[in-house]
Formats: sequence, structure tokens, C-alpha cells
Amino acid sequence: MNLELLIAPHIVDAINQLYGQSVSLDTLNFQKTRKEFAGDITLVTFPLLKISKKNPEQTGLEIGEAVKKNLDLVSGFNVVKGFLNIELSETVWIDFFDKNASDPSYGLVDPSVSSKSVMVEYSSPNTNKPLHLGHIRNCLLGYAVSEINKAAGRKVYKVQIINDRGIHICKSMLAWQLFGDGETPESTGVKGDHLVGKYYVLFDKKYREEIAELVSKGVPEDQAKKDAPLLISAQEMLLKWEQGDSEVVSLWKTMNDWVYSGFNQTYDRLGVDFDQNYYESETYKLGKEMVEEGLSKGVFQKRDDGSVWCDLSSEGLDEKLLLRSDGTAVYMTQDLGTAVQRFKDYRIDELIYTVGNEQDYHFKVLFLILEKLGYDWAKNLHHLSYGMVDLPHGKMKSREGTVVDADDLMAGMDQSAKEISEELGKLEEMSQEDKTRLYHEIGMGALKYFILKVDPKKRMMFDPEESIDFNGHTGPFIQYAHARIQSLVRRAEKAHFEKVEIENLTPSEHDILKLLAEYPGVIQQAADELSPAVIANYTYELVKAFNSFYQKESIFNAPTENQVGFRVQLSKFVGHVVKSSMRTLGIEVPNQM
Repeated sequence: MNLELLIAPHIVDAINQLYGQSVSLDTLNFQKTRKEFAGDITLVTFPLLKISKKNPEQTGLEIGEAVKKNLDLVSGFNVVKGFLNIELSETVWIDFFDKNASDPSYGLVDPSVSSKSVMVEYSSPNTNKPLHLGHIRNCLLGYAVSEINKAAGRKVYKVQIINDRGIHICKSMLAWQLFGDGETPESTGVKGDHLVGKYYVLFDKKYREEIAELVSKGVPEDQAKKDAPLLISAQEMLLKWEQGDSEVVSLWKTMNDWVYSGFNQTYDRLGVDFDQNYYESETYKLGKEMVEEGLSKGVFQKRDDGSVWCDLSSEGLDEKLLLRSDGTAVYMTQDLGTAVQRFKDYRIDELIYTVGNEQDYHFKVLFLILEKLGYDWAKNLHHLSYGMVDLPHGKMKSREGTVVDADDLMAGMDQSAKEISEELGKLEEMSQEDKTRLYHEIGMGALKYFILKVDPKKRMMFDPEESIDFNGHTGPFIQYAHARIQSLVRRAEKAHFEKVEIENLTPSEHDILKLLAEYPGVIQQAADELSPAVIANYTYELVKAFNSFYQKESIFNAPTENQVGFRVQLSKFVGHVVKSSMRTLGIEVPNQM
């Protein structure tokens, strides 16, 4: 229920009658009423002072009196400085309940209503190492933004660009060639992405040893980093790959297949998916074609050494390399090609890149170059920039093998969920299979919620122990509330779900209905702001309000049968919205815990 749409026309009429001036709905500034004041919606009076010619308090009092006098929906009001807090009658909330409590799609927009289509890119890993905690935040944000946009009625395509070429994969390939002794995932029992990552770490170790040796012979460190034989060999391998050398390409395909198999297992466990994969090994060629296009249009310039650049200094940026002097592509090259290809493949209105904030500058440059090349849709490109994830023991470094592996983290969360659940001792009647599924749902709920409740733009500290606390601002706290609701719904009798006539609401019932009414707007806000945190924190507030209601009001021993039925149905309504909102975050809510 949109309270602004409900009350705004009557506010406009009141202003017209009081001050003899008509105002548009856009002139009105509404806010949620602060918790310490009575009211359901608040009008900010400051923008109206030029019309009223009076102070904020007097303006608020006059508008409040006029609306209350002429509108039965308003039961009262109060003015605090320049804020008019309007209280709606109980009939508004009871009508809202009657119309929406049993709607299985409450809060969601029918996709046929909206013609808007959105593509969301996320994950986009390198094929030289397994996924880690940073990838988890990326995947969870991208997946949640996708699901939130679906809930908002938009057609959504989930994609990733797999960085399957470049010097990084050549380092892993070369190290495997030199030190691998032919081992495979099958021969070692090691997950494919983990095996390839092992050799990426080994390359760095051997590379550092070569640098140290050169430095000990008097070579300056900067020069030693360039002259180390391993790096030169990796660069030569990259050139051979781009030239189509059959041996290098064969090894590249084999090791990438190992990694893809490992990635898919991780994605499945994390509960994320994609509609299409793009591969840098294919799109960088499209980018090279665009370099030629840019040269012909005079947008790019070729230097004497053969390298190609785009001068963005007039836009306050710098010169950007698009093609190296040896003809090899850079990340910007393939990103240009990939963007164009996606708008060819799909009829999309927006493209959202889920990438860490260390790439803010990269995307400013990408979007600007596409505009310069004449692509009108460039204005509809968005960078969902998010902060890094820190750990209690410091920053992750993949080359040194000090990352928190995604698979290990998820397994640890499941184990923690198992230990806590067993301590609570309420699962004796469940089968082992059901228990295992429940431990994973709780573990993933803890992990996902802890990450998604934080504003994406903020850097965050992930604390596994804090995330799985059943009594904190956590996923398990919300999951447990949902399980409690399902338990009381199972306990209720058939008669409790029949239509009820209710005339009066308790304060805690009123608070819940206010929050439930906000849900459709919360979905739209989260979609517009690309922020799953909006939904995560809303759900927490809803659950807190339900817990308060549960403690204050007797459900099955309510004074009348009508009240019993109402409270059962209200609880079921809360459970539905909790499940719906958590689903947009990719989080399952168990029926029993």
C-alpha cells in the first residue's frame, strides 16, 4: 500500500483550500514517521512555506486540521517542528489486510506489466584460481540484484564474463608444465579449480625466487622483475596462444575445463546461476574490431610503436591503452567488444556490472569510450561498485595463497550451523538427509545475509562466528522466526483461516501492518538503488516487530475467536513476506529449526 498515493491528493486539496494556490504532487515531500512519534506518514512542511507565508509549525497545524476534518481516513495528527505526522484510521489498515493477506504474489510486480529488461553481470572469475570470499560477495550481490529486479517486474538476464585468457592463466599453465608431473584432478582427487590455483601460487613462489637470485647478482629489483626467466616464458606462451599454437591451446583448453568443473560445483553450492557465459577468449577479438572502428572515426590514435590509445584528457581523465605495441589486447579491449555483443544478443534496456570499487576508474573510461564511439545505450550502463571484504586476520592475497577459499568457507558455515543446531536439540525427528539440508540452509543463510545486509558501497568485515548467531542481526535469526511462524500455522485449526471481522488493532498489530504495507515499495527501492541491503534490513525490522507482537499478544488465547483467526492470518502474512523477501536475497527459510 502506497501511503503517499493514498494521502497526497487530499493534502493538495487542503493546500488549495487554505492558501488559494494549487500545487503539484511533486511539491510534497513525505517521509516515514520516526519511531518516537505517533503517525503513519510524515509531511515535511518546509517546501510549502512560500505558499503558506507562515512558519513550519503553523503550516503543519493548518494542513493537519484541514485533512483530518475532510478525510475519514485520518484519525489524528501531530506537528513536531516542521514535520506533520499523520495518523491513519484503523479501517485503512484493516482494509489493507483484507485485500492482501492471502495474496501469494503480494509485493511482486507482474513481469507483463513492465517492458523493462536488465542484464546483470557478476562473478566473472579468472581461470587461474578457485573462487574466494571476494567472489562470494560479488556473486551474492549480483544474484540478489537480479532477483530483486525480477521481483520489481523486470525481465532479467544473468551473465558472467570468464577471464579465460591472458598472462594469469599462462602462469598457471607454465607452472603445471614445469612442475606438475602430469597430475590431474582425477589422479589427485583435487577439485579442478583448486589444482590450477595451486600452480598459480607455485608460479609466484618460483618467480620470487628468480627475482631474488637476479638481485643477488646485482640486477636492480625493477629490472629483475622484468628479466626473470619464468615471466618471460609466460609472456611467450601468451603470444603463442594468440597465434593459435596447437600445443599451448590444447593445454589451455584442458586446464580451463578443470576450472569450469570446479566453478560449477561452487556456484551450485552457493545457489547462484547464469543465463549465459561470455568468454574473454572470444570477446577480445570483437574488441580488436572495435579498435579499428575507433581509429577510423578518429576516436583512437595509433602511436609510432603500433600501440593504440584513447585520449580522454579533455574529459578530466587520462590516456587509455587499448592495444599493446605487440598487438595483444588489454582488459578494456575485450570489455568494449563484450558490451556491444550483449546489446546485439539481447534486447536490454540496462546493463549492470557487479565489480569491486577498485575498478571504478576502469568503468568510467569504458562507458565514456562507448559514448564517444556513438553507442546511445552507453548512458544505460551502470557499475554496481562494492567495497572489499576484510577478515579479522587481514587482507586476502591470491598470489600468496592467503585467500579464504569459497568452498572451505561454505563447508565451515555448514559445520557451524550443524554444531549450533545440535546444541539446541530440536531436530530429533528429522532424517539425516533433512538435517544435512537444514544445516546448509542455515549456514548459507548466515553467510549470505551477513554480506547482503551491508550497503554494497561500504567496505565490510566478515566475521563467520558473528554471522551465525541465532539471536543477532543475522540470517539465522530471521530463519528461526519464519520457522516459528510455520509452527504456529501448523498448530492452527482450519477455522482460523476463514474470513474474520476485526475492528480494533493493538499497537503491535498496527506496527506489523505498517511494515507489511511497505514491502512493495521496499522492493522497488532496492531495485532502483541496486542495494539488497534495503531488503535485508527491512526483513530484520519486520521480524523484530513480529517477535515483539508474539511476546505481547496471546495468539491462541486471544479474547475472541475473531482475534485468534486474525492473529494467525497476520502471522502467516508475515511468514509469506519474510519468505518472499529472503528469496530475493537467495536465502532459503526453513519450516523447522
